[in-house]
Amino acid sequence: MNGFFNRLRWRLQQFMQGRYGPDKLTQVLLWTGLGFYILNLFLRWPILVYLSMAIYAWAIFRMFSKNRVARAMENQKFFQFWYSLKTNLNQRKLRLKNSKEYKYFHCPKCHTVLRARRGGGKRTITCPKCGNQFEQKS
Repeated sequence: MNGFFNRLRWRLQQFMQGRYGPDKLTQVLLWTGLGFYILNLFLRWPILVYLSMAIYAWAIFRMFSKNRVARAMENQKFFQFWYSLKTNLNQRKLRLKNSKEYKYFHCPKCHTVLRARRGGGKRTITCPKCGNQFEQKS
């Protein structure tokens, strides 16, 4: 029996040679498809089953693809999106935590997020990025 599994593993390795295989985007796709399928169990919307199957098909296509460069670029774009989403969420959480002590606002010229201590009325603020000066109530 042990020889059977060794041969099966060897054949699977031979089949996957030159193919892209699983990566983080594929894992996210599989978990997302599972989430839509479980959501369908409660809502009974047939579109969710089709959506989850399409996501599974996309994940399997990515794993078995031989175009490694295109799949790596897709994964890189996913990581850029994921990092920006995570950073934005952490910044919003920090702003909410510090909202009693600081007031956050945007520079009218370059839209950089700035902060100033609360209290003190109107102030002249200088943006450190573009040097623009403007008045802001803090």
